[in-house]
Amino acid sequence: MVPQDAKVRIEAGVVHVAGPKGALEHCVPAGIRVALADGSLCVERTSEELSARALHGLTRTMIANMVEGVTKGFTKELEIVGVGYRAEKTGTALKMTLGYSHPIVFDEPEGIQIKVDKQTVKVEGIDKCLVGQVAAKIRRFRRPDVYKGKGVRYAGEVLRKKVGKTGAK
Repeated sequence: MVPQDAKVRIEAGVVHVAGPKGALEHCVPAGIRVALADGSLCVERTSEELSARALHGLTRTMIANMVEGVTKGFTKELEIVGVGYRAEKTGTALKMTLGYSHPIVFDEPEGIQIKVDKQTVKVEGIDKCLVGQVAAKIRRFRRPDVYKGKGVRYAGEVLRKKVGKTGAK
């Protein structure tokens, strides 16, 4: 079911979705047909080939994520854990101090908003794939340490800590 504040257009194998937060588009692969009927989108296969069957669910999910993104948006939260580890927003750049000899500067890509609140970094946007990719890039700057737990982690991520040398006996 498409919400009332989202507008969906299908033309020449491309699905265009617009809403209050922005607009997205997705190219429909060969072997898949998308139709708009009675306020809901219907994704069907035109053949039973293996590639068409594989892309059927992917296309349905991509279009559902586009509709949700332009109406509600997506967010990922990252926590920065460690003494001296911090992040601050300067203009459109995220400046992080993560224990290296230099600060790390990450420019926010187009379509993404990054917000910093003390030790929490929020990545927001309408494209679910892009939000997840940007959050993964920020996390990769200093992955959580398995011995001390320091680093950048997703909010709510559970770490399995390893026992050090003295605890192994």
